[in-house]
Amino acid sequence: MQLRRQFLGLALAASAAAFAAAPARAQLQDVTYLLPAPPSLPAFTPWMVAKQRGYFAAEGLNVNFQVARGGVDVAKMVGAGNAVVGGAIGDTPILVRANGVPVKAVALLGGRSLMQLVVNKDKVANGVKDLKGKTVTTLAFQDTTYFALLGMLATQGLKKDDINGQAAGPVNVWKLFAAGQADAMAAVPEWTFYAAKENPAIKTELIPSDTLFKSMAQAIVASDETIQKNPELLRKLVRATLKGMKAVMDDPVSAAADYVKAMPEHAGKEADIAAILKGYNTYVYPGQKTLGEFDEQRMSELQDFYLKEGIIQTKSPVKDLYTNAFLQ
Repeated sequence: MQLRRQFLGLALAASAAAFAAAPARAQLQDVTYLLPAPPSLPAFTPWMVAKQRGYFAAEGLNVNFQVARGGVDVAKMVGAGNAVVGGAIGDTPILVRANGVPVKAVALLGGRSLMQLVVNKDKVANGVKDLKGKTVTTLAFQDTTYFALLGMLATQGLKKDDINGQAAGPVNVWKLFAAGQADAMAAVPEWTFYAAKENPAIKTELIPSDTLFKSMAQAIVASDETIQKNPELLRKLVRATLKGMKAVMDDPVSAAADYVKAMPEHAGKEADIAAILKGYNTYVYPGQKTLGEFDEQRMSELQDFYLKEGIIQTKSPVKDLYTNAFLQ
């Protein structure tokens, strides 16, 4: 009888705990976050770690990720109010604001550039200037990694029509390169890793875009309306995401393990993911005095370049392109 009473007591306690937890879960605010490509790309590890480790939940948020077709598409949808925030590259507001899309970048995930040009040295012996007439894969023609490629070409006097650009999607962008069907690819660190693993016989050269063209890392973008009307929500999103980025920087092996928990299709590939994240720690994340911070001069010079090359037709006030107000 005493054992039965103890069991009932435990059951009642468990039920009470469940009822107490339910309102807490119900109080989480649902937020749609648009990504420019599938979350199964390790590029999005800071976001996935932030969700897996409960950083978003600790801010009272239940973040739901949806996929758009590249960073420019993300910005257009965020600007139209179809999502509160999205992911792109820090350059993106330069490209879309000139066309009337009211978005700003509110945090920058790294002081270097996301995009890196990877070339097959047997086909492209002299770097970017040797790309004329060559086949180059990219994620999409509306993705900001493609515009970074155009920027790199422009530094060598080349235009988009001087190459055979292929919008290949997030898998074929590197598979075509690994198969020898593309001479170069506008890559991010995971595509560089996957291509090398798929075909280690290809002799490659990796050219970070910021060595020629000061493109930027990934950024969080939000609409002017959200910035004005819901700044606290953005502050929470930025804080949790940057905490995820810091986790990757501090311990890529542990971050890789949690990323795989969030993305179980990568089960058994924790070592590969850790190696990719170390690439981010080398080529993308370094270089910021304050995590998430934009440099106004870099943004201004980048916009001047896009205007000069005809990628945009008009300039926007630099202060309309970004804000560091949500880093505190």
